[in-house]
Amino acid sequence: MDTQKVEGLWVHLHWLTVLADQGSYTAAANRLGVSKAAMSQRIAELERAAGVALVQRTTRSVRFTEAGQRLVEATRAHYETIASSFESVRDMAGLPRGLIRLTAPVSLARQQIVPRLSAFLNEHPQIRVQMEVSDRLASLATEGFDLAIRHSARPPETHVAWKLCKTQSVLAATRAYIKRRGLPETPHDLAKHDCLFYPRGSGPAVWSFERGTARKSSGEPVAVTVNGPFSANNSEALRDAALGDLGIALLPDFSAQAAVQSGKLVVVLPEWRTLGAFAEQLYIVRPYAHHVPQAVALFIAYLRSAFADGFPL
Repeated sequence: MDTQKVEGLWVHLHWLTVLADQGSYTAAANRLGVSKAAMSQRIAELERAAGVALVQRTTRSVRFTEAGQRLVEATRAHYETIASSFESVRDMAGLPRGLIRLTAPVSLARQQIVPRLSAFLNEHPQIRVQMEVSDRLASLATEGFDLAIRHSARPPETHVAWKLCKTQSVLAATRAYIKRRGLPETPHDLAKHDCLFYPRGSGPAVWSFERGTARKSSGEPVAVTVNGPFSANNSEALRDAALGDLGIALLPDFSAQAAVQSGKLVVVLPEWRTLGAFAEQLYIVRPYAHHVPQAVALFIAYLRSAFADGFPL
């Protein structure tokens, strides 16, 4: 095949690498902003030009042939270099611009990140933010995300990471519930209360504590088996259940902050520190890249400044 014909297939080759990253025609088409039919047609054209099958289609996903996999591996890095070079040149045009794709946990995104976006976007009108609000750990590289906020004990070693802020877990309930059931004086008292918890596995819920704070703790850890009328794998749902006087909820501070500051929820057992409930650090992470777009760098700096004080109660 002559050089001119190969050059005519550059877009086809790029779409093939996107298909490999996304794992299905539907996901790849969505990533590229094209129809599924157009995606299928380009791959078929590439296969005819190559004279060999590159993709084996199934009803739910795609599997690459040896030839297809070899072609993807040989071309992916070149397209990543081209994209990085283009972003570098575009940054020279002046004002920061472009789309930032961000993924963040549901409760944190709704309660803390979204309220802080207007200041950044008003300051940089040519930057757009597209956020996936999800508690799943998305693959940044394969799904095209520029950044992720992770509530984690440690950042992934395969990414660049910055500490965003510290976070802690708190017990909280309404005054109406406390008036009805009494105020716990020790963690052991929780066994007699309605507790609202994040389910972890099929066994009973166990909350662990030590006396003191994150800076200074003392004594042996205390573990208490708790029970209650409601559990959920989302801290915002647990907070709302607590606001409905259903019991004492164990929450990350970013979910409890607004309700505690407004007086709708009261912190319970403040002299005890919970152990192992939620991670105690928030990170902002991005994939390794030779060039970081100006818009992304500005957004990272803004988030680190906006969350520098954490979530005081």
